[in-house]
Amino acid sequence: KKKKKMKKEMEYQKQMETLTKKGGQGHSELGENFTVSQSQKSAGQLQALENAVDIKVENFSISAKGNDLFVNANLLIANGRRYGLVGPNGHGKTTLLRHIASRAFAIPPGIDILYCEQEVVADDLSAVESVLKADVKRTALLEECKKLEAQQEKGNTSEKVQDRLKEVYEELKAIGADSAEPRARRILAGLGFSRAMQDRATKNFSGGWRMRVSLARALFVEPTLLLLDEPTNHLDLNAVIWLDNYLQSWKKTLLIVSHDQSFLDNVCNEIIHLDQQKLYYYKGNYSMFKKMYVQKKKEMMKEYEKQEKKIKEMKAHGQSKKAAEKKQKEALTRKQEKNRNSKQTKNDDDVGITELLQKPREYVVKFSFPDPPPLQPPILGLHNVHFAFPGQKPLFIGADFGIDLNSRVAIVGPNGVGKSTFLKLLTADLQPLQGDVRKNYRLRIGRFDQHSGEHLTAEETPSEYLMRLFDLPYEKARKQLGTFGLSSHAHTIKMKDLSGGQKARVALAELCLNAPDVVILDEPTNNLDIESIDALADAINDYKGGVIIVSHDERLIRETDCTLWVIEDQTINEVDGDFDDYRKELLESLGEVINNPSIAANNAVLQ
Repeated sequence: KKKKKMKKEMEYQKQMETLTKKGGQGHSELGENFTVSQSQKSAGQLQALENAVDIKVENFSISAKGNDLFVNANLLIANGRRYGLVGPNGHGKTTLLRHIASRAFAIPPGIDILYCEQEVVADDLSAVESVLKADVKRTALLEECKKLEAQQEKGNTSEKVQDRLKEVYEELKAIGADSAEPRARRILAGLGFSRAMQDRATKNFSGGWRMRVSLARALFVEPTLLLLDEPTNHLDLNAVIWLDNYLQSWKKTLLIVSHDQSFLDNVCNEIIHLDQQKLYYYKGNYSMFKKMYVQKKKEMMKEYEKQEKKIKEMKAHGQSKKAAEKKQKEALTRKQEKNRNSKQTKNDDDVGITELLQKPREYVVKFSFPDPPPLQPPILGLHNVHFAFPGQKPLFIGADFGIDLNSRVAIVGPNGVGKSTFLKLLTADLQPLQGDVRKNYRLRIGRFDQHSGEHLTAEETPSEYLMRLFDLPYEKARKQLGTFGLSSHAHTIKMKDLSGGQKARVALAELCLNAPDVVILDEPTNNLDIESIDALADAINDYKGGVIIVSHDERLIRETDCTLWVIEDQTINEVDGDFDDYRKELLESLGEVINNPSIAANNAVLQ
């Protein structure tokens, strides 16, 4: 009885802790939420692991609170390859990176792994010092060098001190310690840090900029395996162009999760596709994978239809569903055995239970903006606009800009130059100090940005929200949400429980129902997956209204055939030339060697 009572009390305390504990940020510990299983290695295999340069994990499974994310999947990461890991949101890509980083798998001890996920600590160290300090070996040698030199100055000229100092000098020379600072500054400059910012303490940066310092450290250290999860999310277009160019000549192993197709096309030479709890490998970049996957899906569909037809025939001949499926499974097992034997790779571990073929999943996102009525010019523009925030130097002096209903404009320029401020001047969220904003009095502006999900009501479900705002019947609201790729179960969940990507879809559905004449998109791709970004590009191309985009997604800018306008020198001007010209000019100004100017991305657009 006593034991029972104590157990009850402990359970009650645990429950109270769960209810009162605050904070929705970060991840929980891997062990708390995930269970991992992987095939055991023999003594011989463990011995081979010591010197291995590739990562090979066979038949592993990961589940999160009973929900299977990976089932009998195989992970193969070959040394020196650059992998892109793709697949639907919420299916375990980040989980896989975290498990690799925490060495939850049997990973060769000679492979050092760096997973870039947290921003650097805010302290008094400058950005460049923070990057240099990431090289632990160099930092330790410099410390020792300092101590030994101090001893010499104090008159300690013993042979031991001199010999060690000579060794330290040689080691520093061997690791290229002299070139370390220029290399660190080059990386920081590429990621958008001016010389003054490189010397600024990290505590004086926002979270987004500290994330960039963290990325700079990872690039500086050059681990054997670098894991990057959505690296472009925290960056502006200029920094993405630099990173894309820099990683094209990366000599070590890279595993990237990204929804930026141009980035995957330019950087990766292999694609790992997470599909139905397994990992599939494709040689080549993302565009090549896309072509191969379409073909594979057709073949899978044929096989699935053949299987269903056979089961149907057996049932017509009086067999029960269970018996028919069992027979079909046996036929599949025989087929797999035959394939295995022909390849002569018979392995006892390989003979698992054969499952019936699943129907290939169709995931289609397609939406459109309603066409606006004709409007008389001027549609929207700025005339001789001056603007500055109180106590700061002016962002704009005498800026002129204008669009009509068939304009497609992408606004570019380094971070902090005033791109978001410029958009706020256009939408009248900010007032110019001088000059005026001219617009048609009937103009309706629709705006979508990375924070668009934040204005949604917490307690309503997406369908209730649209029904209330637009007086829609229930079915109509759900249909609208469905076309934006919001899965049906999420239509009836309170919006406070939706993910960032799901909220973005609700906000896009709302934007379309508002029927704007001009759409302003500020970093719209951050919470969207690849299919949704493609759908957004198609919707913009079919739309008869005006479009202004600020985006770090090269493909979106290319696909929508935007004219580039650059904000610099306190004004805005049209760029002379196209995207490739802008890219070339930017990389040359940073003193970089230019790799293929997005040939892969260009080809992808042409196909």
